[in-house]
Amino acid sequence: MNARRARLVVEADGGSRGNPGPAGYGALVRDAVTGRILTEMAEALGRTTNNVAEYRGLIAGLRAAARVSTAASVEVRMDSKLVVEQMSGRWKIKHPDMIPLAREARDVAAGFSSVRYTWVPRARNTRADRLANEAMDAAAQGKKWRPRPSDDDDDAEPGPGPGTELGTATRTADRTADRETERAAASGGQRGRQPSDPAAPAAGPARRLGWLAPTTAPTTTLLLRHGETPLSVERRFAGVGDIPLTDTGAAQARAAAAALAAAGVDAIVSSPLRRCRDTAKEIAAVTGASVREEEGFRETDFGEWEGMTFAEVRERWPAEMTGWLADPAVAPPGGESFAATFRRVRTALDKLLVRYRHRTVLVVTHVTPIKLLLRQALLAPPEALYRINLDVASLSIVDWYDDGPAVVRGVNDVHHLSP
Repeated sequence: MNARRARLVVEADGGSRGNPGPAGYGALVRDAVTGRILTEMAEALGRTTNNVAEYRGLIAGLRAAARVSTAASVEVRMDSKLVVEQMSGRWKIKHPDMIPLAREARDVAAGFSSVRYTWVPRARNTRADRLANEAMDAAAQGKKWRPRPSDDDDDAEPGPGPGTELGTATRTADRTADRETERAAASGGQRGRQPSDPAAPAAGPARRLGWLAPTTAPTTTLLLRHGETPLSVERRFAGVGDIPLTDTGAAQARAAAAALAAAGVDAIVSSPLRRCRDTAKEIAAVTGASVREEEGFRETDFGEWEGMTFAEVRERWPAEMTGWLADPAVAPPGGESFAATFRRVRTALDKLLVRYRHRTVLVVTHVTPIKLLLRQALLAPPEALYRINLDVASLSIVDWYDDGPAVVRGVNDVHHLSP
């Protein structure tokens, strides 16, 4: 490789099964022009936290890139927002365990001609994620991680064309970076949505869910939509506004609690918005399970469309509405795109599957996150979401298995609301 022209991409990740718990990292270096993997590594770290493992992966990736060429310009890609923002200098580093790791990473980075840090969704960091989990799996078996003999061939990518870096030409990275993503689940999506369902989700990238070896014991999520609100009665956009339940909604929450009393709920995870918190409290009072709020499960931010009907938005923002319906990356004015919603819902699910592995968890959330999770579990095409209806206070059930597959055991169950 010509050192004067070398452009490298470092992909790194780390994880901990328990946080803290058994941990490991994975990292690799690609030629930014051809996309070919030049080197990769993974290592188990014993017992530590996710953040420590992520920093260790970063350091290993940078050191590996330095062995290729210290004259290179380097782009580091990680799905850890914390590490990317801290290494970019936008977030302060306060935790004492992180400070020496960040200093070590900066020392290594200083040897290159330039280094920039880019956050990517986990679906585009599957190779490093897989390496980290291979290292943890090997350690659990008392072994040391060894690279797969055919890995370089499997992940070799055609060049993106003259003058185009891998960071710009992502077509191959999204499509073939990791063969195991063929088993991945997809996000929610639809081109248009019925006026009665303005919160239906949109499409997103595929991903690999499984971190561990196959098991017959799932992690079960009971997906409960919150009870009725003043906006749901009138079929208005209800996003991040902290609206309360109606009296009917509170009664629906109590009915759901009665139905779930014998369900063996081990824990409750709730959107931080009031309508979900109040619904979750009713179930917690009956089941005795604790409630943990999770920002990732909140509803989409509909921006200036909050509180409006579908028809009102169509009349005032016809062009913006058309773009929003056609492209999941388009956000309402001042709001959030469905693609962004998918990323945080997926991250929230990952955290849940680690924290509550093989347990039954009630997730009290909104229509968009539930549809995203259902479509992901079903591996369904975007068109499937035209056929999903989720009433207020409805219950859907998904079993998630360690190696990736999921089984949907119920959708929009409202029998507990019957008189």
